[in-house]
Amino acid sequence: MTDTTSPRVALVTGGSGGIGRAVVERLAKDGFAVGVHYAGNKAKAEELVAQVTAAGGRAVVVGGDVADEHAMAAAFDAVETAFGGIDVLVNTAGIMRLGPIADLDLDVLDQIYRTNIRGTFVVDQLAARRLRTGGAIVNFSTSVTRTQFPSYGAYVASKAAVEGITLILARELRGKDITVNTVAPGPTATPLFLDGKDQAAVDRLADAVPLERLGRPEDIAETVAFLAGPARWVNGQVLFSNGGLA
Repeated sequence: MTDTTSPRVALVTGGSGGIGRAVVERLAKDGFAVGVHYAGNKAKAEELVAQVTAAGGRAVVVGGDVADEHAMAAAFDAVETAFGGIDVLVNTAGIMRLGPIADLDLDVLDQIYRTNIRGTFVVDQLAARRLRTGGAIVNFSTSVTRTQFPSYGAYVASKAAVEGITLILARELRGKDITVNTVAPGPTATPLFLDGKDQAAVDRLADAVPLERLGRPEDIAETVAFLAGPARWVNGQVLFSNGGLA
């Protein structure tokens, strides 16, 4: 049985910016205590924690390379020490580097895979061992696994792997009452998405969506909040939060 009386606790990787920040803000608004993880920008994570606590919420800063199992174990330890346990892992941490497959520097490929595949595997492994009954793991993919835009080859390959990890882990956690799902955003107005794109490219992607706009980080956070909270019968799924992008 899920414990609905105790405040729930979430750890959000990549929680210091973009979609991660919106997820932290939404979960804190929903009453979660939140571990705000950062890899390279401690100041932004600290500012967000100050914002959450000033509004009456509870949050702590934790850091570390998501691909480093020791650093992430320490992050889990810190959240558990602060709040007594962890119920939800939201893994928004990721990197995107674009380029044609024929020309991509293989060092860039290794960087993408280290963060997006190994990083997801490391934090999911820790979550599988440590989340409380009634918990939820929410990973992140991309709608480009279906739209197959050129130049996204390495990034899409890494996110297809994330979807595979999700589907297997959901079945491996049979009997633990822990759900495992992936959110696959479409074009969303974040620095990660906008970096390197001119206005014409941004406009084309916005026009490709039937709702005729880019997604907002808050749109994606709403999907995460659903999976982290009431969506106990949604498990082993990839949810496309993309405004109807084909």
